[in-house]
Amino acid sequence: MRDYLLTLCVTAAVTYLLTGPVRKFAIATGAMPEIRARDVHREPTPRLGGIAMFFGLCAGLLVADHLQNLNSVFELSNEPRALLSGAALIWLIGVLDDKFELDALIKLGAQMISAGVMVIQGLTILWLPIPGVGTVALTQWQGTLLTVALVVLTINAVNFVDGLDGLAAGMVCIAAAAFFLYAYRIWFGYTIEAAAPATLFAAILMGMCLGFLPHNMHPARIFMGDSGSMLIGLILAASAISITGQVDPDALKIFEGSTKAATHAALPVFIPLVLPLTIIAIPMADLVLAIVRRTWKGQSPFAADRGHLHHRLLEIGHSHSRAVLIMYFWSALIAFGTLAYSVHSTSMWIVLAVVFLSAVGLVLLLLPRFSPRAPRWAEAVVPPRYRRRKAEPAPEEAVEPSEPSEDRVPVPAGVNGATAIGHRSRFSDRSKAGARG
Repeated sequence: MRDYLLTLCVTAAVTYLLTGPVRKFAIATGAMPEIRARDVHREPTPRLGGIAMFFGLCAGLLVADHLQNLNSVFELSNEPRALLSGAALIWLIGVLDDKFELDALIKLGAQMISAGVMVIQGLTILWLPIPGVGTVALTQWQGTLLTVALVVLTINAVNFVDGLDGLAAGMVCIAAAAFFLYAYRIWFGYTIEAAAPATLFAAILMGMCLGFLPHNMHPARIFMGDSGSMLIGLILAASAISITGQVDPDALKIFEGSTKAATHAALPVFIPLVLPLTIIAIPMADLVLAIVRRTWKGQSPFAADRGHLHHRLLEIGHSHSRAVLIMYFWSALIAFGTLAYSVHSTSMWIVLAVVFLSAVGLVLLLLPRFSPRAPRWAEAVVPPRYRRRKAEPAPEEAVEPSEPSEDRVPVPAGVNGATAIGHRSRFSDRSKAGARG
Protein backbone atom coordinates (compact mmCIF):
# COMPACT_ATOMS: atom_id res chain seq x y z
CA MET A 1 0.00 0.00 0.00
CA ARG A 2 2.87 2.39 0.76
CA ASP A 3 4.30 2.01 -2.75
CA TYR A 4 0.90 2.63 -4.30
CA LEU A 5 0.44 5.77 -2.21
CA LEU A 6 3.90 6.99 -3.21
CA THR A 7 3.06 6.46 -6.88
CA LEU A 8 -0.24 8.29 -6.41
CA CYS A 9 1.44 11.27 -4.71
CA VAL A 10 4.17 11.57 -7.37
CA THR A 11 1.56 11.44 -10.14
CA ALA A 12 -0.57 14.08 -8.42
CA ALA A 13 2.44 16.35 -7.77
CA VAL A 14 3.71 16.19 -11.35
CA THR A 15 0.23 16.83 -12.75
CA TYR A 16 -0.37 19.74 -10.39
CA LEU A 17 2.99 21.42 -11.03
CA LEU A 18 2.76 21.07 -14.82
CA THR A 19 -0.81 22.36 -15.14
CA GLY A 20 0.25 25.99 -14.59
CA PRO A 21 2.88 26.04 -17.38
CA VAL A 22 0.49 24.10 -19.63
CA ARG A 23 -2.13 26.80 -19.09
CA LYS A 24 0.32 29.49 -20.23
CA PHE A 25 1.25 27.33 -23.23
CA ALA A 26 -2.42 26.90 -24.16
CA ILE A 27 -2.99 30.67 -24.01
CA ALA A 28 0.12 31.34 -26.10
CA THR A 29 -0.89 28.83 -28.78
CA GLY A 30 -4.47 30.05 -28.93
CA ALA A 31 -6.07 26.89 -27.54
CA MET A 32 -8.91 29.01 -26.12
CA PRO A 33 -11.98 28.38 -28.28
CA GLU A 34 -14.84 30.82 -28.34
CA ILE A 35 -17.77 30.19 -26.03
CA ARG A 36 -20.32 27.91 -27.67
CA ALA A 37 -24.07 27.79 -27.13
CA ARG A 38 -23.85 24.66 -24.98
CA ASP A 39 -21.08 25.99 -22.71
CA VAL A 40 -21.87 27.21 -19.19
CA HIS A 41 -18.72 29.26 -18.63
CA ARG A 42 -18.79 32.95 -19.50
CA GLU A 43 -15.15 33.67 -20.34
CA PRO A 44 -12.83 31.89 -22.80
CA THR A 45 -10.83 29.31 -20.87
CA PRO A 46 -7.70 27.52 -22.13
CA ARG A 47 -7.81 23.79 -22.78
CA LEU A 48 -4.97 21.26 -23.17
CA GLY A 49 -5.02 20.28 -19.48
CA GLY A 50 -4.60 16.71 -20.72
CA ILE A 51 -0.95 17.48 -21.45
CA ALA A 52 -0.17 17.78 -17.73
CA MET A 53 -2.25 14.68 -16.99
CA PHE A 54 -0.38 12.62 -19.59
CA PHE A 55 3.01 13.56 -18.15
CA GLY A 56 1.63 12.70 -14.73
CA LEU A 57 0.80 9.25 -16.10
CA CYS A 58 4.34 8.87 -17.45
CA ALA A 59 5.81 9.95 -14.11
CA GLY A 60 3.65 7.49 -12.19
CA LEU A 61 4.63 4.56 -14.40
CA LEU A 62 8.31 5.56 -14.21
CA VAL A 63 8.27 5.73 -10.40
CA ALA A 64 6.41 2.42 -10.11
CA ASP A 65 8.96 0.75 -12.37
CA HIS A 66 11.73 1.68 -9.90
CA LEU A 67 9.90 0.53 -6.76
CA GLN A 68 10.83 -2.91 -5.50
CA ASN A 69 7.31 -4.11 -4.77
CA LEU A 70 5.82 -2.79 -8.03
CA ASN A 71 8.66 -3.60 -10.40
CA SER A 72 7.27 -7.11 -10.88
CA VAL A 73 4.23 -5.61 -12.62
CA PHE A 74 6.49 -4.50 -15.49
CA GLU A 75 8.54 -7.70 -15.50
CA LEU A 76 5.67 -10.20 -15.48
CA SER A 77 3.15 -8.27 -17.57
CA ASN A 78 3.14 -6.23 -20.74
CA GLU A 79 -0.01 -4.36 -19.73
CA PRO A 80 1.71 -1.13 -18.53
CA ARG A 81 3.39 -0.77 -21.93
CA ALA A 82 0.11 -1.53 -23.69
CA LEU A 83 -1.62 1.14 -21.61
CA LEU A 84 1.07 3.72 -22.32
CA SER A 85 0.91 3.02 -26.08
CA GLY A 86 -2.86 3.38 -26.27
CA ALA A 87 -2.84 6.40 -23.97
CA ALA A 88 -0.18 8.19 -26.05
CA LEU A 89 -2.21 7.74 -29.23
CA ILE A 90 -5.53 8.88 -27.78
CA TRP A 91 -3.80 11.77 -26.02
CA LEU A 92 -2.21 12.98 -29.25
CA ILE A 93 -5.56 12.94 -31.03
CA GLY A 94 -7.09 14.81 -28.09
CA VAL A 95 -4.42 17.52 -28.24
CA LEU A 96 -5.08 18.04 -31.95
CA ASP A 97 -8.82 18.19 -31.28
CA ASP A 98 -8.39 20.79 -28.52
CA LYS A 99 -6.49 22.97 -30.96
CA PHE A 100 -8.14 22.32 -34.33
CA GLU A 101 -11.59 20.82 -33.50
CA LEU A 102 -11.40 17.45 -35.28
CA ASP A 103 -14.44 15.70 -36.69
CA ALA A 104 -16.30 13.36 -34.34
CA LEU A 105 -15.83 10.36 -36.65
CA ILE A 106 -12.06 10.92 -36.67
CA LYS A 107 -12.02 10.83 -32.88
CA LEU A 108 -14.18 7.70 -32.85
CA GLY A 109 -11.77 5.99 -35.22
CA ALA A 110 -8.82 7.03 -33.04
CA GLN A 111 -10.53 5.56 -30.00
CA MET A 112 -10.99 2.23 -31.75
CA ILE A 113 -7.38 2.22 -32.97
CA SER A 114 -6.12 2.98 -29.45
CA ALA A 115 -8.13 0.08 -28.10
CA GLY A 116 -6.74 -2.14 -30.87
CA VAL A 117 -3.18 -1.14 -29.97
CA MET A 118 -3.76 -2.30 -26.41
CA VAL A 119 -5.35 -5.54 -27.60
CA ILE A 120 -2.36 -6.34 -29.82
CA GLN A 121 -0.03 -5.97 -26.83
CA GLY A 122 -2.08 -8.28 -24.63
CA LEU A 123 -4.45 -5.98 -22.76
CA THR A 124 -7.67 -7.71 -23.69
CA ILE A 125 -10.54 -9.68 -22.20
CA LEU A 126 -9.84 -13.42 -22.31
CA TRP A 127 -12.83 -14.78 -20.39
CA LEU A 128 -15.94 -13.77 -18.55
CA PRO A 129 -17.26 -15.19 -15.26
CA ILE A 130 -20.92 -16.13 -15.56
CA PRO A 131 -22.75 -16.87 -12.28
CA GLY A 132 -24.19 -20.36 -12.31
CA VAL A 133 -22.19 -21.30 -15.41
CA GLY A 134 -18.57 -20.64 -14.55
CA THR A 135 -15.75 -19.21 -16.59
CA VAL A 136 -16.59 -18.77 -20.26
CA ALA A 137 -13.56 -18.48 -22.52
CA LEU A 138 -13.82 -15.98 -25.37
CA THR A 139 -12.41 -16.38 -28.84
CA GLN A 140 -9.86 -13.87 -30.07
CA TRP A 141 -12.43 -11.96 -32.11
CA GLN A 142 -14.98 -11.95 -29.29
CA GLY A 143 -12.42 -10.65 -26.81
CA THR A 144 -11.22 -7.98 -29.25
CA LEU A 145 -14.72 -6.71 -30.04
CA LEU A 146 -15.71 -6.67 -26.37
CA THR A 147 -12.51 -4.84 -25.41
CA VAL A 148 -12.91 -2.20 -28.12
CA ALA A 149 -16.57 -1.69 -27.22
CA LEU A 150 -15.78 -1.22 -23.52
CA VAL A 151 -12.99 1.27 -24.28
CA VAL A 152 -15.11 3.33 -26.69
CA LEU A 153 -18.12 3.39 -24.34
CA THR A 154 -16.06 4.44 -21.33
CA ILE A 155 -14.15 7.15 -23.20
CA ASN A 156 -17.30 8.72 -24.60
CA ALA A 157 -19.16 8.46 -21.29
CA VAL A 158 -16.39 10.42 -19.56
CA ASN A 159 -16.19 12.85 -22.47
CA PHE A 160 -19.94 13.52 -22.36
CA VAL A 161 -19.93 14.27 -18.63
CA ASP A 162 -17.11 16.79 -18.98
CA GLY A 163 -19.42 19.80 -19.03
CA LEU A 164 -18.95 21.54 -15.68
CA ASP A 165 -15.86 22.71 -13.84
CA GLY A 166 -14.30 19.77 -11.99
CA LEU A 167 -17.09 17.34 -12.87
CA ALA A 168 -15.30 14.77 -15.03
CA ALA A 169 -12.07 14.77 -12.99
CA GLY A 170 -13.97 14.39 -9.71
CA MET A 171 -16.28 11.62 -10.91
CA VAL A 172 -13.43 9.63 -12.44
CA CYS A 173 -11.40 10.10 -9.25
CA ILE A 174 -14.28 8.64 -7.23
CA ALA A 175 -14.53 5.77 -9.70
CA ALA A 176 -10.79 5.12 -9.53
CA ALA A 177 -10.84 5.15 -5.71
CA ALA A 178 -13.59 2.53 -5.55
CA PHE A 179 -11.92 0.42 -8.20
CA PHE A 180 -8.54 0.68 -6.46
CA LEU A 181 -10.00 -0.71 -3.23
CA TYR A 182 -11.58 -3.61 -5.09
CA ALA A 183 -8.49 -4.43 -7.16
CA TYR A 184 -6.22 -4.16 -4.12
CA ARG A 185 -8.49 -6.58 -2.25
CA ILE A 186 -8.22 -9.07 -5.12
CA TRP A 187 -4.45 -8.66 -5.30
CA PHE A 188 -3.61 -8.59 -1.59
CA GLY A 189 -6.53 -10.56 -0.12
CA TYR A 190 -6.47 -13.42 -2.62
CA THR A 191 -2.72 -13.08 -3.45
CA ILE A 192 -3.49 -12.94 -7.19
CA GLU A 193 -0.62 -11.17 -8.95
CA ALA A 194 -2.67 -10.71 -12.12
CA ALA A 195 -4.66 -7.99 -10.34
CA ALA A 196 -1.56 -5.88 -9.65
CA PRO A 197 -1.61 -3.96 -12.99
CA ALA A 198 -5.24 -2.91 -12.50
CA THR A 199 -4.42 -1.74 -8.97
CA LEU A 200 -1.51 0.32 -10.29
CA PHE A 201 -3.59 1.86 -13.08
CA ALA A 202 -6.30 2.90 -10.61
CA ALA A 203 -3.75 4.50 -8.25
CA ILE A 204 -2.15 6.48 -11.09
CA LEU A 205 -5.57 7.58 -12.36
CA MET A 206 -6.46 8.89 -8.90
CA GLY A 207 -3.22 10.88 -8.82
CA MET A 208 -3.87 12.40 -12.25
CA CYS A 209 -7.35 13.58 -11.24
CA LEU A 210 -6.32 14.84 -7.79
CA GLY A 211 -3.43 16.82 -9.26
CA PHE A 212 -5.63 18.46 -11.88
CA LEU A 213 -8.69 19.22 -9.74
CA PRO A 214 -7.26 22.27 -7.88
CA HIS A 215 -6.88 24.04 -11.23
CA ASN A 216 -10.23 22.83 -12.58
CA MET A 217 -12.65 23.50 -9.73
CA HIS A 218 -15.19 26.27 -10.22
CA PRO A 219 -14.25 28.80 -11.46
CA ALA A 220 -11.88 26.75 -13.60
CA ARG A 221 -8.62 28.28 -14.75
CA ILE A 222 -8.05 25.54 -17.34
CA PHE A 223 -10.05 22.71 -18.90
CA MET A 224 -8.72 19.22 -19.48
CA GLY A 225 -10.24 19.17 -22.98
CA ASP A 226 -10.59 16.01 -25.02
CA SER A 227 -6.88 15.36 -24.50
CA GLY A 228 -7.67 14.81 -20.82
CA SER A 229 -11.18 13.37 -20.84
CA MET A 230 -10.42 10.70 -23.44
CA LEU A 231 -7.16 9.89 -21.66
CA ILE A 232 -8.69 9.25 -18.23
CA GLY A 233 -11.58 7.38 -19.84
CA LEU A 234 -9.14 5.03 -21.57
CA ILE A 235 -7.19 4.40 -18.35
CA LEU A 236 -10.41 3.63 -16.46
CA ALA A 237 -11.44 1.17 -19.17
CA ALA A 238 -7.97 -0.41 -19.20
CA SER A 239 -8.23 -1.05 -15.46
CA ALA A 240 -11.51 -2.90 -15.92
CA ILE A 241 -10.22 -4.88 -18.88
CA SER A 242 -7.10 -5.88 -16.98
CA ILE A 243 -8.87 -7.32 -13.96
CA THR A 244 -11.83 -8.75 -15.89
CA GLY A 245 -9.89 -10.34 -18.69
CA GLN A 246 -6.71 -11.42 -16.92
CA VAL A 247 -7.79 -12.55 -13.42
CA ASP A 248 -9.00 -16.13 -13.51
CA PRO A 249 -12.26 -16.32 -11.51
CA ASP A 250 -11.46 -19.93 -10.64
CA ALA A 251 -8.57 -18.62 -8.52
CA LEU A 252 -11.13 -16.82 -6.34
CA LYS A 253 -12.79 -20.20 -5.62
CA ILE A 254 -16.28 -18.81 -6.11
CA PHE A 255 -17.59 -21.52 -8.41
CA GLU A 256 -17.27 -24.41 -5.97
CA GLY A 257 -20.12 -26.46 -4.62
CA SER A 258 -23.65 -26.65 -6.00
CA THR A 259 -24.86 -24.44 -8.83
CA LYS A 260 -27.15 -22.46 -6.53
CA ALA A 261 -24.41 -21.87 -3.98
CA ALA A 262 -21.93 -20.98 -6.68
CA THR A 263 -24.33 -18.47 -8.20
CA HIS A 264 -24.97 -16.86 -4.82
CA ALA A 265 -21.25 -16.70 -4.08
CA ALA A 266 -20.36 -15.35 -7.50
CA LEU A 267 -22.79 -12.45 -7.59
CA PRO A 268 -20.93 -10.09 -5.23
CA VAL A 269 -17.64 -10.82 -7.00
CA PHE A 270 -19.04 -10.75 -10.52
CA ILE A 271 -20.68 -7.33 -10.12
CA PRO A 272 -17.44 -5.43 -9.37
CA LEU A 273 -15.71 -7.14 -12.30
CA VAL A 274 -17.67 -4.66 -14.39
CA LEU A 275 -17.27 -1.98 -11.73
CA PRO A 276 -16.25 0.78 -14.16
CA LEU A 277 -19.61 0.34 -15.88
CA THR A 278 -21.42 0.75 -12.56
CA ILE A 279 -19.32 3.62 -11.25
CA ILE A 280 -19.83 5.58 -14.44
CA ALA A 281 -23.49 4.60 -14.55
CA ILE A 282 -24.52 8.27 -14.48
CA PRO A 283 -22.36 9.40 -17.43
CA MET A 284 -23.21 6.15 -19.25
CA ALA A 285 -26.92 6.90 -18.80
CA ASP A 286 -26.25 10.44 -19.98
CA LEU A 287 -24.56 9.01 -23.08
CA VAL A 288 -27.51 6.74 -23.91
CA LEU A 289 -30.07 9.49 -23.30
CA ALA A 290 -28.10 11.91 -25.48
CA ILE A 291 -27.98 9.43 -28.38
CA VAL A 292 -31.72 8.71 -28.10
CA ARG A 293 -32.58 12.40 -27.76
CA ARG A 294 -30.54 13.51 -30.75
CA THR A 295 -31.63 10.62 -32.94
CA TRP A 296 -35.29 11.29 -32.08
CA LYS A 297 -34.86 14.90 -33.23
CA GLY A 298 -33.25 13.77 -36.48
CA GLN A 299 -29.80 15.00 -35.46
CA SER A 300 -26.46 13.27 -35.48
CA PRO A 301 -25.66 11.33 -32.27
CA PHE A 302 -22.45 13.37 -32.10
CA ALA A 303 -24.22 16.75 -32.34
CA ALA A 304 -23.59 18.75 -29.17
CA ASP A 305 -26.50 20.19 -27.19
CA ARG A 306 -27.49 21.41 -23.73
CA GLY A 307 -29.56 18.41 -22.73
CA HIS A 308 -27.04 16.59 -20.54
CA LEU A 309 -27.77 15.77 -16.92
CA HIS A 310 -25.54 18.52 -15.57
CA HIS A 311 -27.30 21.06 -17.81
CA ARG A 312 -30.66 19.92 -16.43
CA LEU A 313 -29.44 20.38 -12.88
CA LEU A 314 -28.57 23.98 -13.69
CA GLU A 315 -31.94 24.54 -15.36
CA ILE A 316 -33.97 23.44 -12.34
CA GLY A 317 -32.17 25.94 -10.13
CA HIS A 318 -28.99 24.34 -8.78
CA SER A 319 -25.86 26.43 -8.65
CA HIS A 320 -22.74 25.35 -10.51
CA SER A 321 -20.99 24.03 -7.41
CA ARG A 322 -24.09 22.30 -6.05
CA ALA A 323 -24.72 20.54 -9.38
CA VAL A 324 -21.17 19.19 -9.35
CA LEU A 325 -21.46 18.02 -5.74
CA ILE A 326 -24.75 16.25 -6.48
CA MET A 327 -23.12 14.37 -9.35
CA TYR A 328 -20.24 13.49 -7.01
CA PHE A 329 -22.72 12.19 -4.44
CA TRP A 330 -24.52 9.87 -6.83
CA SER A 331 -21.28 8.58 -8.33
CA ALA A 332 -19.88 7.79 -4.88
CA LEU A 333 -23.13 6.16 -3.80
CA ILE A 334 -23.21 3.81 -6.78
CA ALA A 335 -19.47 3.05 -6.74
CA PHE A 336 -18.94 2.44 -3.03
CA GLY A 337 -22.37 0.85 -2.61
CA THR A 338 -21.41 -1.75 -5.22
CA LEU A 339 -18.03 -2.18 -3.56
CA ALA A 340 -19.58 -2.69 -0.11
CA TYR A 341 -22.04 -5.22 -1.51
CA SER A 342 -19.20 -7.20 -3.07
CA VAL A 343 -17.55 -7.53 0.33
CA HIS A 344 -20.63 -8.23 2.50
CA SER A 345 -23.46 -9.30 0.23
CA THR A 346 -25.45 -10.80 3.10
CA SER A 347 -25.52 -7.65 5.23
CA MET A 348 -28.91 -5.95 5.29
CA TRP A 349 -27.35 -2.80 6.71
CA ILE A 350 -25.64 -2.10 3.39
CA VAL A 351 -28.93 -2.23 1.53
CA LEU A 352 -30.62 0.00 4.11
CA ALA A 353 -27.76 2.49 3.99
CA VAL A 354 -27.92 2.67 0.18
CA VAL A 355 -31.71 3.18 0.30
CA PHE A 356 -31.38 5.93 2.93
CA LEU A 357 -28.63 7.73 1.02
CA SER A 358 -30.66 7.44 -2.18
CA ALA A 359 -33.53 9.20 -0.42
CA VAL A 360 -31.11 11.91 0.69
CA GLY A 361 -29.92 12.26 -2.89
CA LEU A 362 -33.49 12.69 -4.15
CA VAL A 363 -34.08 15.44 -1.60
CA LEU A 364 -30.94 17.21 -2.80
CA LEU A 365 -32.11 16.91 -6.40
CA LEU A 366 -35.48 18.48 -5.59
CA LEU A 367 -34.07 21.19 -3.33
CA PRO A 368 -34.68 24.07 -5.77
CA ARG A 369 -38.36 23.06 -6.06
CA PHE A 370 -39.07 24.61 -2.69
CA SER A 371 -37.56 27.52 -0.81
CA PRO A 372 -37.02 26.60 2.84
CA ARG A 373 -36.62 29.49 5.23
CA ALA A 374 -34.78 29.23 8.52
CA PRO A 375 -36.38 30.55 11.72
CA ARG A 376 -35.48 34.04 12.89
CA TRP A 377 -33.11 32.81 15.58
CA ALA A 378 -31.04 30.78 13.07
CA GLU A 379 -30.71 33.35 10.30
CA ALA A 380 -27.28 34.42 11.51
CA VAL A 381 -25.72 30.99 10.86
CA VAL A 382 -27.37 29.95 7.58
CA PRO A 383 -26.56 31.05 4.02
CA PRO A 384 -28.34 34.19 2.81
CA ARG A 385 -30.59 32.24 0.43
CA TYR A 386 -32.31 30.59 3.42
CA ARG A 387 -33.03 33.84 5.26
CA ARG A 388 -36.34 35.64 5.15
CA ARG A 389 -36.38 38.54 2.80
CA LYS A 390 -37.03 41.90 4.31
CA ALA A 391 -39.68 44.08 2.71
CA GLU A 392 -38.07 46.87 0.72
CA PRO A 393 -39.72 50.32 0.60
CA ALA A 394 -41.36 51.09 -2.72
CA PRO A 395 -39.41 53.62 -4.82
CA GLU A 396 -40.87 57.06 -5.13
CA GLU A 397 -42.60 57.62 -8.42
CA ALA A 398 -42.89 60.85 -10.28
CA VAL A 399 -46.32 62.53 -10.16
CA GLU A 400 -47.98 62.22 -13.52
CA PRO A 401 -50.22 64.93 -14.92
CA SER A 402 -53.93 64.37 -14.55
CA GLU A 403 -54.60 65.12 -18.20
CA PRO A 404 -53.63 62.35 -20.65
CA SER A 405 -50.64 63.12 -22.78
CA GLU A 406 -50.92 63.07 -26.53
CA ASP A 407 -47.68 61.09 -26.81
CA ARG A 408 -48.89 58.33 -24.52
CA VAL A 409 -49.66 54.99 -26.17
CA PRO A 410 -53.06 53.62 -25.16
CA VAL A 411 -53.00 50.12 -23.65
CA PRO A 412 -55.67 47.77 -24.96
CA ALA A 413 -58.19 46.42 -22.50
CA GLY A 414 -57.36 43.09 -20.94
CA VAL A 415 -53.59 43.57 -21.23
CA ASN A 416 -51.63 44.17 -18.07
CA GLY A 417 -48.07 45.33 -17.57
CA ALA A 418 -46.67 41.79 -17.46
CA THR A 419 -48.06 40.76 -20.82
CA ALA A 420 -47.87 44.03 -22.72
CA ILE A 421 -45.38 43.97 -25.56
CA GLY A 422 -43.18 46.97 -26.07
CA HIS A 423 -40.09 48.82 -24.93
CA ARG A 424 -39.72 49.13 -21.15
CA SER A 425 -37.24 51.49 -19.60
CA ARG A 426 -34.86 50.31 -16.86
CA PHE A 427 -34.78 53.77 -15.26
CA SER A 428 -36.76 54.86 -12.26
CA ASP A 429 -38.36 57.74 -14.15
CA ARG A 430 -41.68 56.07 -14.86
CA SER A 431 -43.03 59.14 -16.66
CA LYS A 432 -40.98 58.14 -19.68
CA ALA A 433 -42.12 54.55 -19.68
CA GLY A 434 -44.95 55.13 -22.13
CA ALA A 435 -43.20 57.53 -24.49
CA ARG A 436 -42.53 56.47 -28.03
CA GLY A 437 -38.91 55.76 -28.90
